[in-house]
Amino acid sequence: MGGLIGLAASLVLTVEKIALLKNPEYVPSCSIDPILSCGSIMRTEQAEVFGFPNPLLGIAGFAVVATVGVVLLAGVELPRWFWLGLQAGATFGVVFVHWLIFQSLYVIGALCPYCMVVWAVTIPIFWYTTLHNFRLPALRKYHGVALTTWYSAVVIAVLQAFWDYWITLG
Repeated sequence: MGGLIGLAASLVLTVEKIALLKNPEYVPSCSIDPILSCGSIMRTEQAEVFGFPNPLLGIAGFAVVATVGVVLLAGVELPRWFWLGLQAGATFGVVFVHWLIFQSLYVIGALCPYCMVVWAVTIPIFWYTTLHNFRLPALRKYHGVALTTWYSAVVIAVLQAFWDYWITLG
C-alpha cells in the first residue's frame, strides 16, 4: 500500500512541477498558505538534487515497492540478494527523505503536503524492509512503538519549526 500511495504522491508532484516549469506563475494545488506551500519548495535547489525533479526518483522507487508488494501477495519468495537490494533502496530513500525534511523545516521554511505523504510512506517501507531483512525479534515485537516514536519525532520537529506560525492561527 505504501508503494501505491508514494507513487500517487510522486506522480502528482511531477505533474505539478511540469505545470510550474511551463508557467512560472502557476500556483500548485498544494500551495495553501505561506507554510503549506509546494510552490516555494519546488522552486529550490533541493527540489532537484540530482539535476532532475526529485519526484522522478519517487516514481521509480515507489513503482518498485508496489511491484514487490504485488509479487509478495502472489506468494512468490524472493531471493536474499533481492531483499538486500530493496534494503539498499529503502535506506537511500529514508536517508534522502530525512535530509529533505531537514531542508524543508530549517532551510526552506515551508511544507509540501504531497512531500509529507512521501515522508509518511517512506519511513514504514524502510522500517518493515529492515525488520524483514535483519529478523530482529525484540524490534519486531515492538514494531509499532518504534514507528509511532519515529512519526512523533517528525511531528514534533514540524510543530517546533513552525510554532510561531501555528500559534497565530488560533
